[in-house]
Amino acid sequence: MGEFLAEIKGRINETHRSLRSAQAAGDEFLAETHASELEDLHRIAARNGIDTRC
Repeated sequence: MGEFLAEIKGRINETHRSLRSAQAAGDEFLAETHASELEDLHRIAARNGIDTRC
């Protein structure tokens, strides 16, 4: 689980940064895409018993 935990948290952090960049650039479509991906990553983590919202 350690490798999965590191990977999911890394992807969440990377996607969150990309979301903020898209928002700062005013790219609404890209921001929506990243927001959707972020939701999916949190859902995958939750299904595997990982609390990523702390």
